[in-house]
Amino acid sequence: MLLEEKDWRVLKVEGTLDFSLIGIISSISTILANEKISIFAISTFDTDYILVKDKDVDNATNALSNEGYEIILIK
Repeated sequence: MLLEEKDWRVLKVEGTLDFSLIGIISSISTILANEKISIFAISTFDTDYILVKDKDVDNATNALSNEGYEIILIK
């Protein structure tokens, strides 16, 4: 049986991140956890993605903006 959820939105951590940087995903996930927003994180060699439920995307972007993260929404 294939289970699937389609109501996720993607937040991309933009920019080239040096491997010596520590805690980027931790910082983002802590901010969102404090707002009771569940995430699914995916990291690749040069990009990180944070998936949030569609119903939480506005709260997630507001919380991250309030903490100094720049949010660019692509519709």
